[in-house]
Amino acid sequence: MHDLDETDREILRLLHADARRPYSEIADEVGLSGPAVSDRVSRLREAGVITRFTVDVDRSTFADRVAFLVDVAVDPGHATDVYAGLREAEGTQHVYRSADARVVAHVSLPNADVESWLADALDTAVVADYDVSVLAASDWTNDLADADLAVACAECGNTVTDEGTSARLGGERYRFCCPTCEARFVERYEELADGIDGSGEP
Repeated sequence: MHDLDETDREILRLLHADARRPYSEIADEVGLSGPAVSDRVSRLREAGVITRFTVDVDRSTFADRVAFLVDVAVDPGHATDVYAGLREAEGTQHVYRSADARVVAHVSLPNADVESWLADALDTAVVADYDVSVLAASDWTNDLADADLAVACAECGNTVTDEGTSARLGGERYRFCCPTCEARFVERYEELADGIDGSGEP
């Protein structure tokens, strides 16, 4: 797929505002036909730009819920585990992990017992410290500005350019920076698949 153009960005902005917006309405906004919009969305999904269509639930609108911002300081060796634990915790709306081993979560809880919530979500022995603030308001935007695609090659990790290739394996689309990387990846994939089919072991 080529780099994002302004039409791609506008389609993404419109879908971000309302993922259920009909392609015919998007087409009117961007000056394309409905099928052309559908084709662009399909290419954005194959490129990994769009990963899913979902519902953003504001849990703070539920009765007896309080919104908090929880800032957790952990040992760098445990930051990934803490991030994963808070991401899956009941009540988490958004979670972020910084390069200096801090994990910040926007959570909505039925009470102010954040300490118990943390204990249920993760191993508090790895938590060095944490701060809690009650949120008065929150919002977020997925601003695309002039962003370009930076799809990584599934084989070597280099950025895939217009000269890159792609292959669909096992129902998944993989992108490569060059035919050599594609051939290596496909060969290894098929060897693993043959091993599983032949012996039941990878």
